[in-house]
Amino acid sequence: MMPAMTSSTATETSPTSGSSRPITTVGVVGLGTMGAGIAEVFARNGFTVIGVDVDDDGVARGRGHLENSTGRAVKRGKLDEAAREELLGHISYATELKALADADIVIEAVVENIEVKKAIFRELDDLVRPETILATNTSSLSVTELSTATRHPGRVVGVHFFNPAPVQDFVEIVKTVVTEPSVLEDATALVRRLGKNPVVCGDKAGFIANTLLFGYLNHAVSMFEGKYASREDIDAAMRFGCGYPMGPLALLDLIGLDTAYEILDTMYRQGRDRLHAPAPILKQMVTAGMLGRKTGRGFYTYEAPGSPVVVADDKTPSADEKPQLRHDLKLVGVVGTGTMASGIVEVFAKAGYDVLFVGRSQDKVDGVVATITKNFDKQIQRGKTTEETKAEVLARVSGTTSLDDLKDVDIVVEAIAEDLSIKTTLFENLDEICKPGAILATTTSSLPIISMAKVTSRPQDVIGMHFFNPATIMKLVEVVSTVSTDDAVTETVLALCDKVGKVAVKCGDRAGFIVNALLFPYLNDAVKMLEAHYATADDIDTAMKQGCALPMGPFELLDVVGNDVSLAIQRELYLEFRWQGFAPAPLLEHLVTAGYLGRKTKRGFRDYSSR
Repeated sequence: MMPAMTSSTATETSPTSGSSRPITTVGVVGLGTMGAGIAEVFARNGFTVIGVDVDDDGVARGRGHLENSTGRAVKRGKLDEAAREELLGHISYATELKALADADIVIEAVVENIEVKKAIFRELDDLVRPETILATNTSSLSVTELSTATRHPGRVVGVHFFNPAPVQDFVEIVKTVVTEPSVLEDATALVRRLGKNPVVCGDKAGFIANTLLFGYLNHAVSMFEGKYASREDIDAAMRFGCGYPMGPLALLDLIGLDTAYEILDTMYRQGRDRLHAPAPILKQMVTAGMLGRKTGRGFYTYEAPGSPVVVADDKTPSADEKPQLRHDLKLVGVVGTGTMASGIVEVFAKAGYDVLFVGRSQDKVDGVVATITKNFDKQIQRGKTTEETKAEVLARVSGTTSLDDLKDVDIVVEAIAEDLSIKTTLFENLDEICKPGAILATTTSSLPIISMAKVTSRPQDVIGMHFFNPATIMKLVEVVSTVSTDDAVTETVLALCDKVGKVAVKCGDRAGFIVNALLFPYLNDAVKMLEAHYATADDIDTAMKQGCALPMGPFELLDVVGNDVSLAIQRELYLEFRWQGFAPAPLLEHLVTAGYLGRKTKRGFRDYSSR
């Protein structure tokens, strides 16, 4: 339960804040979802809040947002009724800016239109006291340009809250070249008093989070527009492959496609990076009024405008289209004994399949069995499985050092070194050894599958089956068809993934498939941002974890994946797409050259030697 609020909360100044101006009264201009959320945050912390909207209807909508939001907080036990009444009592409403004459700070949260915002700042400049801070919640527009609408540009600063403001802890504080140091200091201290985590950055379109987020979202739209993968598969890939809370297309529907288009267009006009040029389908959808959840239709169709409930439409896969096993699969072969191969063996054996795996030596073969045994022992100790299940699964697993023993398998999955020459040699051998009709699958994460298929006499039976590490835990498998893959083989592998408890997504044979093609350009953009000294690695990681709810920041993830692996994938993407924005960041290349590969070498973007 939230403790009762007192009005003294807003008048206290932290001894470490360095605040030079007392801030007790906050004006909020614009009471849409964002503005109402900002008003709630300040009122929750005991500030006197004056909310202004263009007319009585706007005020009524804003009041409704606040009543609904605080009502939900009461239902969830985050707020008691007395605290809710006190919170709402801190807020008054008006339809004219002159009501803000005595405010200590005014935060503008109106439509993302530069002229509309400038008009507001121009009028506020004449109304408020000289020491009043004028702040904008813009997510992409130039704070510097907004400041030029005033006679005192030094008091203008960006204070970019994230939606929903009462929940999201991250706030970007955006300074211009003329923002007064005291204004920057006071705005930052104020945000800290709200219990938020502020990060200061320069005035660049998109700031930190949106610069990185919207390039990724735009690329996902292009992937959908080009019919490379379905909306469901693109979203599932990023949720199950990267642990993202939402897929990119569902997230765009939540943000609003009109908002996304304006942010991307602003970023492109400033930076001229093709990655930020809005995908044509975005403009078409905005023109058609398909703005996402708020209109009931965007990339998905919703139960009603404003509803989060997705309903079936003409793009929704039919239950009758569920993939079926078109090949009879009983015996599974796996080539490899590393971490990925061992995990794949365990996945198939747990699902009831007999598995024959091949290693280069008997020690390697014994190592796979030892790894699976250890995994089971840990689960048994935690009460998650039994000795009987362990014995049943291990009884289905057998190892060999001879590829020739794979002659009777129905499908073979290779999980060896990510080296095209080694893989193509293996596929030549598998083609000669395996019986006609056996499916030959590769777990490659970036190499062209058609290059493996073409060295066989059965390219129609060759397919990508990209598991994610660790295979026993990660739910996603990318099923990658080449131009030669038979439809029955694709359908069989999709059905097989479902049978072994995985979420399968279908895509074509091109660099990065879905996940890596979306993930690594975003990581590369983060390196470029660091390289340009726009923000620190810690601030960028904080922005993406707290502002976008990602499980790891880009530099944490790069150091886990390995900078050498990341560079190799980024080079493949650049060679495939030839987009300048995909060119590997020089800093990434320099780190790899220096041997700073991440956690595995104890140094990458961070130093792990003392950890």
